[in-house]
Amino acid sequence: MSVLGSSSNRFFRLAIAWSGSALISACSVPVESFHPPDASSGSIDAPTDALFNTLAQQAYIKASNTGANDYFGYGISLSGDTLAVGAHAESSAAMGVNGNQADNGALQSGAVYVFVRSGTTWTQQAYLKASNTDAGDSFGQSVSLSGNTLAVGAYRESSASSGVNGNQADNSMKNAGAVYVFVRSGTTWTQQAYLKASNPGVEDSFGAWLSLSGDTLAVSSFQESSAATGVNGNQADNSVRNSGAVYVFTRSGTTWSQQAYLKASNTGVNDIFGTSVSLFGDTLAVGATGESSSATGVNGDQTDNSVSSSGAVYVFVRSGTTWSQQAYLKASNTGASDAFGAVSLYGDTLAVSATGEASAATGVNGNQADNSASDSGAVYVFVRSGTTWTQEAYLKASNTGAGDAFGYGVSLYGDTLAVGAYGESSAATGINGNQADNSASNSGAVYLFTRSATAWTQREYLKASNAGAGDNFGLSVALSGDTLAVSAYREGSAATGVNGDQADNNATSSGAAYVFR
Repeated sequence: MSVLGSSSNRFFRLAIAWSGSALISACSVPVESFHPPDASSGSIDAPTDALFNTLAQQAYIKASNTGANDYFGYGISLSGDTLAVGAHAESSAAMGVNGNQADNGALQSGAVYVFVRSGTTWTQQAYLKASNTDAGDSFGQSVSLSGNTLAVGAYRESSASSGVNGNQADNSMKNAGAVYVFVRSGTTWTQQAYLKASNPGVEDSFGAWLSLSGDTLAVSSFQESSAATGVNGNQADNSVRNSGAVYVFTRSGTTWSQQAYLKASNTGVNDIFGTSVSLFGDTLAVGATGESSSATGVNGDQTDNSVSSSGAVYVFVRSGTTWSQQAYLKASNTGASDAFGAVSLYGDTLAVSATGEASAATGVNGNQADNSASDSGAVYVFVRSGTTWTQEAYLKASNTGAGDAFGYGVSLYGDTLAVGAYGESSAATGINGNQADNSASNSGAVYLFTRSATAWTQREYLKASNAGAGDNFGLSVALSGDTLAVSAYREGSAATGVNGDQADNNATSSGAAYVFR
């Protein structure tokens, strides 16, 4: 079974991506990941505190063809007034744009829904399917939106083609994975490209995580198995199982091509390099939640594999068309099974979560040594000065609890950080409710932090307007300017469209997205 399909590996889905004016999750993971305005030129305007002045829920969003177990919201991506929501278990047999949503003849083929905002009103603009829709492909597992371009991953797609726009019809390579690039002209979406790894392999899971920044796209293949290290090494040696790889593609005009093949500097079995990716201009952060060194901090000893699945992050930078590794990051309190590695990058600031971290600390820069709250989760903030990275903060929830998975979704925009904890269990609804009531198991929560100079503070505690046990609110989070989108992929109402009936729980795990502004 794929790692993504295993309930025992809850920290592998960390999707994080950058979109036209924001970083979103992914994973995402994590999660899980898009670029802010003028990211490619290095000009960054941090948002104001507008998000917190009148913060309220603006919309409750469902699929136009809501179905049980569709997992609408597993991946989300927000760019200005556009929101993309993936439902990787949706089952219609439609292909392309705005096809027949009613035919459930392709089980878990997956779909993506695009919504747009005018004023304060959200409407669905498009319903997207793969050009080669097939059962089990999981199209929409990951989404990354950048302006008028949207990348969609289908990590279980099975063609044996390689590179760009190859043969989609050959299903001889199970779960090799693929990525589909769509572009918008006016209000019309069309598919621009079909991307595959340069070395596709069975179960490589290419497309599990994506990060799009302008004309550059990073795609992870976290179960790729070559023994290569660094940049553009030997792709043909499959001797290091599930070591993982990341592929960088660039666009010139309307043509996409692969620019780089990236591996960890300490490639290892089951390191799953690429369990999260976040791209900002010429900087790319890659998480490897299965990496096992006992190092702490920045650029420590990579060779000691004595702390299983502690996790690591690798930072790469581009000069011209050449990529090189700039840093190797570990938690300040590295621990076994902490799964450090869900990433969200904005300029010279990088947020990294470790959903398996176990300290009982609360708030900012608390005691990291107390491991009495298993899988409570933590987020570490790193900053770069020149080419040097240092840790700036260690963040925990204000109501830390075992199993909360704080950090499963992370999204950084300027000096604002959104952190999802899909396992949090309070029965509160809305904004800044009662955190102490743990009567709604795995309902989920989101925590908003802001930075002033170098000091981080928690500002808000968010819950769904219809918080319910098992909804997993906060699995994916996406910040763009003064807007925050949050998914709850196991929410169960049978509503369709925008602001429907939240109380009807007749469509188990159909999923929902919530927009705050």
